[in-house]
Amino acid sequence: MFKDPKLVLAIITVALVWGTTFLGIRIAVETIPPWFVAGIRQFLAGIILLVYLLFSKNLKWIGWKNLKNQIILASLMLIVANGMTTVAEKHLTSSLASLISSTSPLLVFILSLFFSLQKFTFRGLIGVLLGFSGILLIFKNGLQDLLNAEYRMGIIYMFFAIFGWAFGTIFSKKMNHQPQNISLNLFYQFSFAGIVQIIFGFLLSENINIYSWTLKSLSATVYLALFGSVIAFFAFHFALKRISPIQISILSYVNTIIAIFLGWLVLNEPISLQFIVAAALIITGVFITNYKPGMFKKA
Repeated sequence: MFKDPKLVLAIITVALVWGTTFLGIRIAVETIPPWFVAGIRQFLAGIILLVYLLFSKNLKWIGWKNLKNQIILASLMLIVANGMTTVAEKHLTSSLASLISSTSPLLVFILSLFFSLQKFTFRGLIGVLLGFSGILLIFKNGLQDLLNAEYRMGIIYMFFAIFGWAFGTIFSKKMNHQPQNISLNLFYQFSFAGIVQIIFGFLLSENINIYSWTLKSLSATVYLALFGSVIAFFAFHFALKRISPIQISILSYVNTIIAIFLGWLVLNEPISLQFIVAAALIITGVFITNYKPGMFKKA
């Protein structure tokens, strides 16, 4: 893997950029309704890719079968995973959202077993148990917080998000044999997701007042569109065609460390010793679950 500089760059991009998106989302939803943040983010990303495809003369119809596949991917990874994460961060800290999101490789592992993309190992079982023990530790002394309706819904949204991401990762890998133009496919994905999420914004937002949207929140949304969507998603799909879904999803623990640090540094989000131990358990569980000799070699 390390002999392919483009692949290494793609992996580093995914790890760093997606680590900052949890902070970006939290800032964006401070004044902008979550579904509008998600929708505007994806729609702007679609426009950026449209301009690129027009100038490179690569804009074309992809056919009904491929369009169906892109709609499925957009629904799972953008509308459900990204959309639900954005909604959840209206009610949760970026640190907690990123920590729950970091369990997605454990779910990818379980689904990979189900779809025969991964063999069962006792090491994997130990890793899964460690990871979920970290989740239990988060809520050990905070069960009363679940009585808060907003907090409870934020947790539920995050679990919908990781299920969407895991299914999307598996579906994307099962499409690996198909020749693909990543930029073209992402254009269709972002455009579809953006339109759907903006519609959700109008239908589900209680108060729509664009004059209350601050420059800081709007800037965060633009950052999410350019870096969090276009650049990072391109890098993610590029890497996913060359390494296994387990290998690429393991980057979530790097994202988590960056997200927790930035939440503490920029937003003054509290980080307790229990939270750090829980994060360590989850990260260790993810690593143990997915590690195998030679796992960093090109797939």
